[in-house]
Amino acid sequence: MLGLNKADLRLYVIVLGLLIFAPFIMNPFPEGSGLAQFNGGYPDLLQKLVIFGIFAVGFNILFGLTGYLSFGHAAFLGVGSYAGVWMMKLLTMNVIPALIVSVLVAGLLSVVIGYVSLRRSGIYFSILTLAFAQMCYSLAYSVLTPITGGETGLTLSLNDPRVLGASQTAEGNIPAPHFFGLEMSSSATWELGAWSFTFNIGYYFCAIVMAVAFYLAIRLFRSPFGLMLRAVKSNNSRMTYTGLNPRPYALAAFVISGMYAGLAGGLMVAMDPLAGAERMIWTASGEVVLMAILGGVGTLIGPILGAGVIKYLESIISTINSTILHQWFAFLPDGLENFVVAVIYPFVGKGWHLTLGIVFMLVVIFLPGGIVEGGKRIANLFRRKRADDSAQGSASAAPKPGE
Repeated sequence: MLGLNKADLRLYVIVLGLLIFAPFIMNPFPEGSGLAQFNGGYPDLLQKLVIFGIFAVGFNILFGLTGYLSFGHAAFLGVGSYAGVWMMKLLTMNVIPALIVSVLVAGLLSVVIGYVSLRRSGIYFSILTLAFAQMCYSLAYSVLTPITGGETGLTLSLNDPRVLGASQTAEGNIPAPHFFGLEMSSSATWELGAWSFTFNIGYYFCAIVMAVAFYLAIRLFRSPFGLMLRAVKSNNSRMTYTGLNPRPYALAAFVISGMYAGLAGGLMVAMDPLAGAERMIWTASGEVVLMAILGGVGTLIGPILGAGVIKYLESIISTINSTILHQWFAFLPDGLENFVVAVIYPFVGKGWHLTLGIVFMLVVIFLPGGIVEGGKRIANLFRRKRADDSAQGSASAAPKPGE
């Protein structure tokens, strides 16, 4: 079905289910309860989870299949964002042209950067991509200020010479990004008892794009081209000895990966029409590396899970402050309450990176294959237990000697 084998189809259905029911899954606790702080079912976070999931899936096509570790993928994310904003300023607020141009511009830039960087491998390739990304960041931050907006970033204005559509609404506001009339910011809320679920058009638009992007990634992983990329990762020299040039395959993977990053940048603009140089800084490139490693490099769903964990920690743990901690532990004696809050406080709020560091360290030490490996281990335990129960049942049912 859909050209997928049974295992891949099952995985794809799981991802579709997660995307469709995310507003329910991310809101497990009733409103007003102490644990409602951990609900993440609001549109802004859900959009981030999907967009950075696409970014991580694209990065995994390069790193997971070919083994080339890029520290400059944020350049394509930023360039895609700038291209998307310019399309909205000059052409239309419909998000489709913005996404198409974002992907194309990021693809063109990745051809240039990949052609030069892939002349080296290993750490030298990584340093080259990092250098290119920092060059792009510096250009966007200072040199190309008329195009990028410099330090303040590129935004829409009431005077944009938009070809298709008005520059401002009847109320004098900037038009909202839309998909053939459906505004990305439109939401509907469903109250169900003590729970409140928000369904946002922008999120479900991103979810549809994610479903298509993930399907294409599965097909690429299972294609003969994907096997060639694995050969590049396995032994580049042996591939050369067979008469095959690995560089065109690696460059193709680099360009596809860059186009995924451009798509993610375009989706950011579709949700919030703003582009800034901070999206191209080296820490943004390092973040997508963490997403892939945390979830499981070379796996299909791993980068999505890694992106989800990191963005969840960033959006939820970073909002916990001392007041919330005191509310949680108010049942303790005053001295013990203050001690517990003092111990936990460095790991929340502005210190959420400490929590992320601990999670990343534990995964790398105990689960080198990432979150996906942890899931496989748990599944194997259940299979082993089921097999042992079946063996015991067969042994008890077998006739004893002399019967």
